[in-house]
Amino acid sequence: MGAIFSNSFNPQKDIPSLEGKVYLVTGGNSGIGMYTILHLARRGATVYMGARNENKAKASISQLKSEGLAHGNGRIIYHYLDLSDPRLAKKSAQEFLSREQRLDGLGPLSITKDGVIQGVVTNHISPFVFTNELLPLMKKTAQEPGSDVRIVNVSSYAHTLPASQYTKFDSKESLNVTFGSGTLDQMRRYGITKLMNVLHINELQRRLDTENVPIICISLHPGGVQTPGLLEGVSKWRFGSFLKTIAGTFLKSSSDGALTSTFAAAAPVVRQWPEKYRGAYLEPYTKIASKRKEAQSKDSGKELWNTTEKIVDEMGL
Repeated sequence: MGAIFSNSFNPQKDIPSLEGKVYLVTGGNSGIGMYTILHLARRGATVYMGARNENKAKASISQLKSEGLAHGNGRIIYHYLDLSDPRLAKKSAQEFLSREQRLDGLGPLSITKDGVIQGVVTNHISPFVFTNELLPLMKKTAQEPGSDVRIVNVSSYAHTLPASQYTKFDSKESLNVTFGSGTLDQMRRYGITKLMNVLHINELQRRLDTENVPIICISLHPGGVQTPGLLEGVSKWRFGSFLKTIAGTFLKSSSDGALTSTFAAAAPVVRQWPEKYRGAYLEPYTKIASKRKEAQSKDSGKELWNTTEKIVDEMGL
C-alpha cells in the first residue's frame, strides 16, 4: 500500500522473488530497457532482451552481468526483434512462442513501403502487432494460480505536445500528419506516437476487462533520462555539445529511469490495487498521473485500434 502514498521505489526491497516468471523487454540493449531487464533479473526472473543488433545485445548482457547478476539471480536471454517492420515483429513474436510456455510481462521520418510514417510503425504499429501475437500466451499465463500478468507501454510526457487538431486517428492519412523540420516540430511528431502508446494501452485494457481477463495494462512517462538515444539526438542540435553536457548533468541515469517501468511490470502493490492501476498512466516513480483530455477518450482509443487493424490487414498480417 505504501507505494500509493509514497513516490519512492526500490526494486530490491519492494519486489518479491520473480523466480519462475518470464518477461520480454523490447528495446532492451540500452537505456531504460536495459536497466528494466537488470532490475527484473536481479529478482530471479527470466528476461528476454528484445533487440535488433545481436552483437550490441550480447555486449549489453555482458555489461549487466558484470553489474550484479550474481549466483541465484535470474537469466537474461537475447531475442531478435526488429520493430521497423510489423512483419518482422510478428515473426519475432512467433519465434518467442516456440521458445516459451508462459509470459508474465511485456515491456515499450521516412515513409515506409506500406505508406505509413516510420515513427508510427516503430513506436505503435509494430508493438501493436507484436503484442497481439503474444496476447494468447499472456491470457493463458493469466489463468494460472498466483499469476500476475502485465503489459507496459513506455510513453512520454511528450504525448501532451501535439495540438488537439492532430489527435484524430480515423485513417492512414491521419496517422501520417507531418510538421516542419525544426526540433519542436519533430518533438510534436514524436508526441503523437507517444499519445498512440497511451491510447493503445487504454483500449487494450478495456477489451481485456470486457473479457474478464485479469491482465493489467499500464502506460508511463519514465521522466527525463539520459539514454544513449537522447544524448545522440541532442548532440545534433544547435549548441549540441553544450546541451549534451547539461542533459548529462540534470537528467536521470538509465538505471533510475528504469524504476518506473520496473514498478509497472512487477511491483506487488499494482496487483493489490488493480482498480487503481488498470489502464493507468504513471510518472516517476510510482505516481498515478492524469492523462491529457485526448488520451482519456474511449472513442479515440477505439478509432486508433480500428485504423491500426485496417493497416495491419492491408499488410497481410
